[in-house]
Amino acid sequence: MSREIASYVSLNKDLLKLYKSTSLRDSIANSLLTDAILIPQKIAQAEYTECRTERLKNALHINIMLRNISSYCTGLEKDGVKEKEYIHLLRTEINLFRVSFKNWRKSLA
Repeated sequence: MSREIASYVSLNKDLLKLYKSTSLRDSIANSLLTDAILIPQKIAQAEYTECRTERLKNALHINIMLRNISSYCTGLEKDGVKEKEYIHLLRTEINLFRVSFKNWRKSLA
């Protein structure tokens, strides 16, 4: 979902080159994509490590990325994205994921 939103709101349609853009909207789209891609990687790292400290560290990073994605949604709204229903849909999905994430995080301890 984040990839589609980034593609939709970005002025630069080459998503692999968003980091080169000077546009605020492209910068937000790039950050949104980066965090969305990192979340499953951090989940996998937490699941496959034996070290409790590493599991909790990865869970903390996931929590930060979830907060960041919510902030990116706000940034896109303030930057003037007209089709806010897509942003609201992403925000709803993030909130639903956060509930599952909290339960999963408890199982790591």
